Amino acid sequence: MVLSQGGEGDAAPAAGGQEPEVPPGREDGPGAVQPCPTPGVEAAGAEERRACGCCSGMSWPFCCEAPGVKKKAACPGLGLFYTILSAFLFSVASLFLKKIEDVHSVEVSAFRCVFQMAFVLPGLIYYKTGFLGPKGKRIFLFFRGFLGSTAMVLLYYAYQVMPLADATVITFTSPVFTSLLAWIFLKEKYSLWDVLFTLFAVTGVILIARPPFLFGSRVTGIEGSYSDHLKGTIAAIASTLSAASTIVILRKVGKSVHYFLSIWYYAVIGLIGCVIALFVLNEWRLPHCGRDRVFLILIGLLGLGGQIFLTKALQIEKAGPVSIMRTMDVVFAFILQVLFLNHIPTWWTVGGALCVVASSSGTAIRKWRHSVKKAKQREI
Repeated sequence: MVLSQGGEGDAAPAAGGQEPEVPPGREDGPGAVQPCPTPGVEAAGAEERRACGCCSGMSWPFCCEAPGVKKKAACPGLGLFYTILSAFLFSVASLFLKKIEDVHSVEVSAFRCVFQMAFVLPGLIYYKTGFLGPKGKRIFLFFRGFLGSTAMVLLYYAYQVMPLADATVITFTSPVFTSLLAWIFLKEKYSLWDVLFTLFAVTGVILIARPPFLFGSRVTGIEGSYSDHLKGTIAAIASTLSAASTIVILRKVGKSVHYFLSIWYYAVIGLIGCVIALFVLNEWRLPHCGRDRVFLILIGLLGLGGQIFLTKALQIEKAGPVSIMRTMDVVFAFILQVLFLNHIPTWWTVGGALCVVASSSGTAIRKWRHSVKKAKQREI
């Protein structure tokens, strides 16, 4: 949500639009061959040629385990549980953002980038990736950092000036825009189903924004003035487009760049941009209240925790189910908005949320089925 969107394709799936990268070196295809992790187990005669069921019929010792060795059972549903936990942490971080007073969204973003850098720096040193990356990929990394940090600032602004649930729902249009941009720039397939899901997403945004030329001059169920609500809607849409562009860039780069390096560019460029913007806007100020300072720290910690759990979810679960389960982000946003902000969403917002969730879920299901189909074809 608030921290997974922001163009951080390194740790968040498109939900709210945005999918995390899988660490380089992980083989996802069904034909991935790994050496047996149980050395010292000897097989003789026919057993040496016996196929292992967990490795698509490959014979030992090239399969993932030796004959007769029990495979450790994975905990079913653990990846989906991580996804729900990630969505909850992001939602609570967004709630704290709404509770902070007199702190500009750019300053909150700067604090977030500092936390990000502190987390990534040890990883860069440990993996010896360097700080600039391959020469041919630096321009992509720069735009990834610029667009990602821009998406974060715009999203934080949207959360501050419009209802929490409204801004959250708009961010979930990211998968739809990602498919559209991938069709334009990466020549990926864009079918009639994708057109339908795009129309659903646009309809949901219209129901949330409720422009006066369609709904009349008396717009209810918004925070503050309609002018701020409209500005927040535009900022949320621009944030979603920036996040979708980030995903396209990450797909272009692929696994040739370590995901820690991608996060590093996001944090460094974001921090530099935020500091420059704060001096230009003259908005730099520490929170007067100790509670707001605690909220700033918690936003960084909860966002980091949400990223970690979302990344772990994608490492042990397929991207399709994770993307669908991330719609719990919207549910948490509605619940927290009612319980802690005393703002009951209108039926227009609920209708818009249903349209957007249906659109993002449909897009995720289609991508999931397409990937499964390609995996089966490679297996054959």
